[in-house]
Amino acid sequence: MSRLRIRDAARYLGVSDDTVRRLVENGTFTRFVDDGGRAVVDGRELATHAKGQGATLPDPAGSTRSSARNRFVGIVTDLVVDTVMAQVELQCGPHRVVSLMSAEAVRDLGLEVGSVAVASVKATMVTVETPDVDD
Repeated sequence: MSRLRIRDAARYLGVSDDTVRRLVENGTFTRFVDDGGRAVVDGRELATHAKGQGATLPDPAGSTRSSARNRFVGIVTDLVVDTVMAQVELQCGPHRVVSLMSAEAVRDLGLEVGSVAVASVKATMVTVETPDVDD
């Protein structure tokens, strides 16, 4: 099970440590203690909360450079894995991003609900729509 320190949960939700502590106190998150004696919260609970809140997350890659301009930092909110393929759902701020990948890639990346991940999108086509305008 994925567990995150209070300060990391706060960073991924875009709130203060104190806000996460209040969320623990009011029962939104369950408080656990890690092997080092630090307070941690369950990654699944964090994913559920983030999905409902649509917070923008900081990029955990830091100063990594990439040619992909469309990078969405998010929390894994759902995984459907079979023997060959997997569907991974991320909540990236207010956006839901779904990726299809091999089950092997999911295992190699250690993805689970509550994990922090970055979706990089490089598309050759983008469709733009406008609303109908009455004359």
